[in-house]
Amino acid sequence: MALFKRSGKTSPDQKALARLGEAVRARLAENPHVHTLPGKNAEIFAVGKFLEPGECFRLRAMIDSVAKPSTLYASSKVDPTYRTSYSGNLDRTDSMVISVERRIDDLLGIEPAWGEAIQGQRYTQGQEYRQHHDWFHDRQAYWKVEKKRGGQRSWTAMIYLNNVDEGGETDFPLAGFEVTPEEGALLIWNNADVDGSPNPNTIHTAKPVVQGTKYVMTKWYRTRKWG
Repeated sequence: MALFKRSGKTSPDQKALARLGEAVRARLAENPHVHTLPGKNAEIFAVGKFLEPGECFRLRAMIDSVAKPSTLYASSKVDPTYRTSYSGNLDRTDSMVISVERRIDDLLGIEPAWGEAIQGQRYTQGQEYRQHHDWFHDRQAYWKVEKKRGGQRSWTAMIYLNNVDEGGETDFPLAGFEVTPEEGALLIWNNADVDGSPNPNTIHTAKPVVQGTKYVMTKWYRTRKWG
């Protein structure tokens, strides 16, 4: 995949994002289990069968135990139907959660302390998360807080915990690519361009579930220690 670079004003943590992107990119390239997906001007990767069915089963139960209506960073004036899933952070002291986090950390080669707590998400029939991106807008009020608790989000790692009967795809409309949920598969993407600026082509959508239920777990990484 050809690398890309945008011109414009410097964004917060840009140099750190560029350095981390280069390091993770090189590490993933050396791993034969990592597949590069055909996203346009976006670095998106996948690893099949990253988790076993038994692990997925247990993690789905953990999500059920903590799931509450999902929230947004934006103001309460946002359409309440924009994100209709249920979600919750998983217990970081649980042995399985520890194991999964370590495996993701090792795959990417990112400092464990830079990773946020894993969040589990559940989508039932009709639920969705419309177009959004994982990086932060530095002009929004929430940035003052996020700047102090780890800075900009760098990489996203998301694991599908079950197959969905119909719907529930992860769509990257600007990158021209869509991913169908597959139990145990890991999806990874760089939220920044190669120069470290936030990448608008990483905007993505959790398409509505048509039949069945969709379970995923997501881990976001920052540019320094989180929390």
